[in-house]
Parts: sequence; structure tokens; C-alpha cells
Amino acid sequence: MSDSPKKPLPSILIIDDEPRSIETLERILDEHFDVHTANSAKEALVVLEREWIQVVVCDQRMPDVTGVELCSQIRESWPEIIRMIISGYTDSEDIISAINEGGIYQFISKPWHPDDVILKLKNAVELFDLHRINDRLSIELNLQPKTLKEAIDTQRKLLQTHYSWEGIVRSPDSIMNATCDTVKQVSPFDVSVLVTGESGTGKELCARALHYNSLRQDGPFVAENCGALPDELLESELFGHKKGAFTGAVDDRIGLFESANEGTIFLDEIGDISPAFQLKLLRVLQEKEVRPLGSNKRRPVDVRILAATNKDLEKEVREGRFRQDLYYRLATFTIKLPPLRDRLEDIPPLTTYLLNEIMNELGKRVGSITTEVLECFQKYQWPGNVRELQNEIKRMLVLAQNDKLEANLISPHILRATPDEQRQDMRLVTGETNGTLKTRIEQLEARILKETLIRHSWNKTRAAEELGLSRVGLRSKLERYGLEQVEQDVVQLPTSKAKKSKAS
Repeated sequence: MSDSPKKPLPSILIIDDEPRSIETLERILDEHFDVHTANSAKEALVVLEREWIQVVVCDQRMPDVTGVELCSQIRESWPEIIRMIISGYTDSEDIISAINEGGIYQFISKPWHPDDVILKLKNAVELFDLHRINDRLSIELNLQPKTLKEAIDTQRKLLQTHYSWEGIVRSPDSIMNATCDTVKQVSPFDVSVLVTGESGTGKELCARALHYNSLRQDGPFVAENCGALPDELLESELFGHKKGAFTGAVDDRIGLFESANEGTIFLDEIGDISPAFQLKLLRVLQEKEVRPLGSNKRRPVDVRILAATNKDLEKEVREGRFRQDLYYRLATFTIKLPPLRDRLEDIPPLTTYLLNEIMNELGKRVGSITTEVLECFQKYQWPGNVRELQNEIKRMLVLAQNDKLEANLISPHILRATPDEQRQDMRLVTGETNGTLKTRIEQLEARILKETLIRHSWNKTRAAEELGLSRVGLRSKLERYGLEQVEQDVVQLPTSKAKKSKAS
């Protein structure tokens, strides 16, 4: 194991007058953040005076002050802190008002999902870090313009390398090769692209590769999840609004289309927008102009449109849920990302790459991974795609107690639920396959024996105890079914951080 110091966790402050709410949030966030808590506005201000906080998460309803009012106070004294509100608001006008009055970065609606809260907080921490980097670069720009220009050029080249088709992790004979060739061909041309594929297949990474290898690579790349916002809030986010356009619109706000001018805007989950908003978006794409909420003037925008969805938009068009004219505007070119179950040959390189990245993230290292792990991974179908694979590797690394990642750490549902074997089991039970009752039972028994042995690292004593067998009885069954442990090879892992690429 490496003795290198752990990277400090991002520091957040949870403010809520309900102790149970604080305990719930603290429990789900503790693994990812350095969590501070406060039960009142007064206590929160004391914590902020004492601790270095990056993100504040504040409940809207508190006895003495609302979350928005408290965030306004925090903005006055600590403008760099990213402020978030948790509330049961359902009215989009109220949401926009709260965002503007308190300088709120993001609104988390109740009931919330743990994964969604964690993701939004991680994004907020990244924004905090970006603000600090921008502040530092602004200072350096005045002090060392030549050196900084070189640094920016270097950073740009790194982004282009990181988000390139060559950087997508895959095997030499991967079906992703054809997808990467398509990205390479389409990137230089200023056409709209629709990226389709299941959740977790890397649609945003594909969009970034299209941008950073295009003629607009020096311009901004702006992304928005269209399925997460109600129409009015989405319109404000994308097109902007004028001061006084609605209650709480205390300042003019530039929308993401204008922010992405001369660059690329990525509209994720485009299949989830309402028919009414589809028409508004279509007009923007046709006229290449946006009209902010509350304004009579249109503003020209020059952006490349990239969109993504996990839905079958052609079917949505046929069934009248998605406008055909908008579909053709978005899908000048379509890139379909294959699910992980169709590219099982990529699992070994993906696993080693992701493991190395996770080791650096968690500050915990192992020296190797057994080929038995890779074989088990290649038998599973990964409905959650690369994201599920990443989570499984992270879980195994946390549980690892020696210098090797072994198959006994694999989640039982992955070890047991390989679809081919499940179907085989069902055919054995229902009689859809030939063989006597004895033969079918023996095939099921062999499966159970092998799975149990893998979970116990082929320790026959522990396996026999779980199965209620004597050691002699177990050995007899293993000989009958030819189930002896094969000497496991290992894949050695790099001792330093892997070169930057990406798992698409």
C-alpha cells in the first residue's frame, strides 16, 4: 500500500435547523466531503469565520431567517463561497427569484436523491476551484502576460489531447474504433450532432471530443441538462432574462447560448424537453438569435449545437412527442455510442484504467488485479455501463485488504447475475433443455459451487462450511465437476498516475 498523503476532501457546510436532516446529509456526504454542520444562521456564521468552506448547503425554511436571506448575508462577506439551497419549492418563478436574490448557484428540490446531491455538490466544488483559478490567472495575466499566454496555450493543448478520439480507452479490436473514426471525421465540420446511447456510455465525453477537435476549440464549451429543469427556468438558463422580467429578476442575466458564443453548447437529455419548449428552441436554431425573457430585442448567437439523449428520438417523432423539424435540426449527423455489454472486449483495459484513476482519487493503491476479476466482469452485462463498472471498481478498492484486487470482492449480484448463465439456469429449471433431472441438478450444483469458491477466494474449508458439506464431500464434488482453482495471472498496475485519457 502507498503511504502517500491523502488529498484533502472538499469542505462543505450544511445549515439546517432539523438535526435529523443534517444527520441524513452528513451520512451520505461524509465519504466525499469534509462536512461541517450548523443548526442556525448564527452558528453558521461562526463556522464560516473559523473554517475554510468551499460550498454552503442551506435549507430554505428556518425559524429566524430563510435560506435565501442567509445566503445573501454569506455572499456579502464570503462572495467566493458557492451557495446552494434545499427546499420544497415547486414554482419555477420562486426558484428563479431565490437564485437571483441570494446569488444561489443551484437549487436542490425535495425529495432529493443522494446521488443527485453528491453530483451537484461535486460540480459546485469544481466551480469554486475554477473561480479561484480564474482569479489567479487574472492576476498573473497582469504580471506575466507572455508566460501566462504560453500556459494557456499549453492548457488548451492538454484539453485537446485529453478529449481526443485517441484518448478513449479501448482494446485494439474494439467496436468503439468505428465510433472514434466517426468522431474524428465529424469534428472539424461545423454541423449539429446528436449523440445517442444509454445512460453511462459517455455521451458528454463524446461531445467534448467533438468540440476540442473542432474549429471552435478555442471557444467555450457549455453544457446543460435539459431534462432537469422546468420550462421557464430552462428558458432563463439558455436564453437569459432582463431585470424585472419576473419576481426576483433583480439583474440582467446572460443565457448559456450567449455564454457559448463562438463555441459549442451541449444540450443533454434533449428528448425530455416539453413540446412547448421544443418550439422555442427550434426558433433559436433557425434564426440563430435568442430573445431573453422580458426583452423585445433579439441577440445574434454563433454556436455549434451538440445534443444527446438516451431515448429513441425517431420513435418519439413517429409517436408525436418530439417535433420532426427540431429533430432534423439537431441530427444533421448522429453518433450512436454502444453499451458496454456490446464492447466486452474493452473491459480489461477499461478496468485497469479506471482502477488507476480511482486509486489516485481515493489515495489507496493496490499493485495488481487478477485475471479472474476481468473474466467475471466480462460475463456480466453492465446495465449501468461504464458508470456502473466504475462504481464496482471503487467499491472493491475500498474493501481490498491486501495488495491485490481479487474476485472475492466482486458484488454478489455481478458474480451471480450473468445473463447467459441465468438463462441457462431457467432452461434447466423449466425443462427447456435436454437432460435428466439428475443432469440438470448437477449443472446447477456446479454453478453454485464455483460461485461460492470464488467468494471465499477458493478456501475450501469456508466454502464447505457455507454449503453444509464436509471438506471431503466438497473435494469429491469438485473432482466430479472438474472445478479446481486455476493459477490466476495478475495484471500489474502502474506505480504512478496514468496518462490522461478517458473512459467513454
